[in-house]
Amino acid sequence: MAETTGIAWTDSTWNPWIGCTKYGPGCDNCYAEALMDKRWHRVQWGKGKPRQKTSASNWQAPLHWEKHHEAFALAHGRRRRVFCASLADVFDSEAPPEWRSELWALVKATPHLDWLLLTKRVGNVQGMAPADGLPPNVWLGATMVNQAEYDRDVRKLLAVDASVRFLSVEPMLGPIRCGLDLHGLDWVIVGGESGAKARPIQREWVDSLRAECAEERVAFFFKQWGGASATAGGCSLDGAEVKQWPCAA
Repeated sequence: MAETTGIAWTDSTWNPWIGCTKYGPGCDNCYAEALMDKRWHRVQWGKGKPRQKTSASNWQAPLHWEKHHEAFALAHGRRRRVFCASLADVFDSEAPPEWRSELWALVKATPHLDWLLLTKRVGNVQGMAPADGLPPNVWLGATMVNQAEYDRDVRKLLAVDASVRFLSVEPMLGPIRCGLDLHGLDWVIVGGESGAKARPIQREWVDSLRAECAEERVAFFFKQWGGASATAGGCSLDGAEVKQWPCAA
């Protein structure tokens, strides 16, 4: 919930509510659970635990960004990108449906913001999107951390009509071979896990997926190598930063 953020592939983060349930191996070392549950005791993570809606003043922040969208565009040469639900999942079936309806109204009321919705539950999107489909300022992303998750979920992502469809392979826990499915994707984000319990990422996994993206002209964003120490991060590959953006940006 910040106008600026250290997440390199977005400009701002904003949460309509807080809380989630772990969904797969990528969630094992969830930073949001560690922060909001274990450290701050703000919510309890897990199935059957109530999600916590954020404050009314927080819900005003995107309207403020919308009001000042021209100044942002002049300063940056593009629209503001808002990562929505870094501490939750918009398509979590345990979040109250009325909160999601309020979110869609807010997204539609801020047409000059690009809303980046990243989910681990991409199969829920079709049933939880507005009746007239996702708003045109939504970039829909799905997290898939290994080949098994990719094989299970990529067609679900491709089945959704969205202005931008992106794949988040973070943390990357194994090699992923995309094949022809890359034709329907606009953007691939890759990153290693960070923190004391970080699982290692292999250079050959990154190189292979990067080569596939280059062949199919899909934007490739390498976020970090990860690791247990702060110095292990960074997005340098072969001495150069790799921060490509989808054409729709």
